[in-house]
Amino acid sequence: MGSMLSETVSPHDEPILYLKLAFTATFFAGLFQASLGFLRLGFVIDFLSKATLVGFMAGAAVIVSLQQLKGLLGIVHFTTKMQFIPVISSVFKHRDEWSWQTIVVGFSFLVFLLTSRHISMKRPKLFWVSAAAPLTSVILSTLLVFCLKLKSHKISVIGYLPKGLNPPSANMLSFSGPDLALAIKTGIVTGILSLTEGIAVGRTFAALKNYQVDGNKEMMAIGLMNMAGSCSSCYVTTGSFSRSAVNYNAGAQTAVSNIIMSTAVLVTLLFLMPLFYYTPNVILGAIIITAVIGLIDYQAAYRLWKVDKLDFLACACSFFGVLFISVPLGLGIAVVVSVFKILLHVTRPNTLIMGNIRGTNTYQCLGRYKEASRVPSFLILAIESPIYFANSTYLQERILRWIREEEDWIKANNEGTLKCVILDMTAVTAIDTSGIDLVRELRKMLEKRSFQLVLANPVGSVMEKLHQSKTLDSFGLNGIYLTVGEAVSDISALWKSQP
Repeated sequence: MGSMLSETVSPHDEPILYLKLAFTATFFAGLFQASLGFLRLGFVIDFLSKATLVGFMAGAAVIVSLQQLKGLLGIVHFTTKMQFIPVISSVFKHRDEWSWQTIVVGFSFLVFLLTSRHISMKRPKLFWVSAAAPLTSVILSTLLVFCLKLKSHKISVIGYLPKGLNPPSANMLSFSGPDLALAIKTGIVTGILSLTEGIAVGRTFAALKNYQVDGNKEMMAIGLMNMAGSCSSCYVTTGSFSRSAVNYNAGAQTAVSNIIMSTAVLVTLLFLMPLFYYTPNVILGAIIITAVIGLIDYQAAYRLWKVDKLDFLACACSFFGVLFISVPLGLGIAVVVSVFKILLHVTRPNTLIMGNIRGTNTYQCLGRYKEASRVPSFLILAIESPIYFANSTYLQERILRWIREEEDWIKANNEGTLKCVILDMTAVTAIDTSGIDLVRELRKMLEKRSFQLVLANPVGSVMEKLHQSKTLDSFGLNGIYLTVGEAVSDISALWKSQP
C-alpha cells in the first residue's frame, strides 16, 4: 500500500492526503473482499492445496523467525523487507550493533520457552506449562530489566507507549476527487494480496486442527473487518501468521480466545501501557520464534517427495517463493504449479493395457499385476479420466499407439492376430461432444483395419450422451457390455460359433 500510494502522494509533503487515500483504499479493499464472499467465490481457496500450504507455512515460519533476529541480537537499524537475503544481509551488515547482553537474555528465554513447549508436547496434561510460558517470560524479563536498568542500558526496551485509542477516521474517507482511481486500484491490489495471505493462514491452521474453512465466510469477515478498520484509523490488514501461531501454541480452541484477547488489548491500551516501559523487545522475538518454529513440517514435505513429485514441486515453489520473493508471489507461483498439475492430468490422462488374472473373471493393469496376462486376439484398454475436448486428440493418438505396439508385440511373439479392441470406460465419468466424436472416429478407423471396437461399462451420464447422439446405433448388439469379462467371453463364443 505504501509503495503504491507513494508513487503519487508523498507522506511527508502531504500527510493528510496520504492518510485519506490510505483509509479510502482500505475501505475499497474491504468492499472488494466482502463482495467476493457475498457472490460466493470462496471456491478460489481450493487452489491452495495441502502441498502449497505446507510450503507456505514453512516459508512464512522461517521469514517470521528471521525477522526476530533484530530483537534477539539487539540490532537497531534493521531491514523492513520480508525476504531471506535482505534479512540475512541486514543481520551481518550491522554486526557492530549486536549486544551480548541482549543475546544472553534473548536466548535464555528462548531456551525456556522451547523447553516448556517440549514438556507440553511430551506430556499433554501439562499443556498449561506452554500456555503460561509467554506471559511468564514477559513478566520475568520486564522485572529483570527494571531491576538492572542502570546496568542493562544496552538491552532495547519498548519504552514509553501513549495510552488511549486512535481517533475515528470515517470523516477522512474520500469518494471523490482526482485521486479516487488511485485509492480504488490500491485497495483492490492490496485486498487481493491480504485476502490470499489471510485465507492461506486460515487454511494452514485449519489443517493443523482438522476443521474446515468456509472461503465465503472468510472473505466476508476479512472484508467487513477492513471496512470497519478504515473508519478507525487502520490500514489494510489480514489474518496474522505470527499472532495466530501464538494463539495456536497457547492452546486456544474457540473464537472466545479472540474476545478475551481483544478485551485484554483494550484494557491494556487504556490503562496498562506504562507497565511495559521496561519490557525488552527481545522477549517478543523469542515468543514469536517459539510459536512459529513448530509449524515447519519437514516430514510432510518428505512424504510429498515420496508420493507425488508435482505436489512436492508446488510445496517447494511456495516455500522458496515466500522465502526469497514475497508471501503473495510465493503463493501465486505455487498456485500456478498446482493449476499446471490439474491441466496435465486433464490433457494427459492415464490409459492402461489390461489383462486377465488367471482363474478369475477379473481384469487388471498388466503393469501393476504380475498375475495378469494378455487375452489372445484382444487389446483391452482402460481410460482413467473424463473425455473432454482438451484430451480427445491425445487419447486418439495414444489408443492408436497402443494398437501399433500390441501388433508389434503379437508379431514378435507369434501370438496370432489382433481382432478386437475393448475400451473399459468404468472410470470415464463424463464425456462431451469432442469425446463422442473421438468414439465415432475411432470406431470408423478400426473398422477400416478390420478391428472391432467394444465399449465396456460406460457410466450413466456417458451412456446417456452416447445414446442421445445416436453413436450407439453403429455399435450393434455386440458393441457394448456391462463388464470386460462379459465382452471377452461373449465375443470369444461368437468367434467360435462362426465357421
